[in-house]
Amino acid sequence: MTVDAFKFEFEYPRILSIAGSDSGGGAGIQADLKTFSALGCYGMTAITALTAQNTCGVRAIHGVPPQMLRDQIDAVLEDIGADAVKIGMLHAPEIVRTVAEAIDRHALKNVVFDPVMVATSGAVLIDNMAVDVLVRELFPRVAVITPNLDEAALLVGRPLMSAQDMEQAALALLDKGARAVLLKGGHLPGDTVIDLLVTDTGEKFWMQAARIHSPNTHGTGCTLSSAMAAHLALGETLVDAVHHARTYVREALLSGAQVRTGKCSGPLNHGHAPVAMRLKPLR
Repeated sequence: MTVDAFKFEFEYPRILSIAGSDSGGGAGIQADLKTFSALGCYGMTAITALTAQNTCGVRAIHGVPPQMLRDQIDAVLEDIGADAVKIGMLHAPEIVRTVAEAIDRHALKNVVFDPVMVATSGAVLIDNMAVDVLVRELFPRVAVITPNLDEAALLVGRPLMSAQDMEQAALALLDKGARAVLLKGGHLPGDTVIDLLVTDTGEKFWMQAARIHSPNTHGTGCTLSSAMAAHLALGETLVDAVHHARTYVREALLSGAQVRTGKCSGPLNHGHAPVAMRLKPLR
């Protein structure tokens, strides 16, 4: 029986990750695919760069040519489509522009942008010239950006040392064109982790939780943003998607804390509680 002759009833929630590859498997494209699968969604990829890295750091970065990135995006979207998109590492201005053009060309919705700039190890993952371009080209085009404190400090040009600094920075990022900001406060000292979601209407949602002490935190930001994209693909509001994504990441941190993977900062346990593939009525 041919595909055209078969009567289909369902489709999977579809998510495209546009990000870099982590050869160590804990972050980037690899973390995104593990997260999508664990949450019952169908993951696709458009790789922006290859990295040679492990749990101890990044050794080398090899950028994918812009045309190859465009071809990857067009190939999957023209055939399969996407209910949500997660964007991660964009290392050069021409890569940022390629992604921005693709968002317009395919009228992409539910786009979560994790502005990956510096790895946990301290390795710089973005061209300095790309920062201004991504603010101008991507901030207005995505549903939400998810910087950590270091990334937000780079974007607003000042260090962030307190919750008050976080609020001011989030509002400054809205002024720069972001439609919503989830500012991750995990780098602040103390036993409580504070995150802040600010929407385009000015609503502020402060989220607090006890800090989870674990050496295995590699890929935490990638995992959070991809979990948000998954919940948006499932039809949730942005606020609910953030809350559910934070719960997933916290449980992945807890269940992976006692597991040794590599010699340095290991990955989360993405598969701590996998669910079956979700089925949506075929449109």
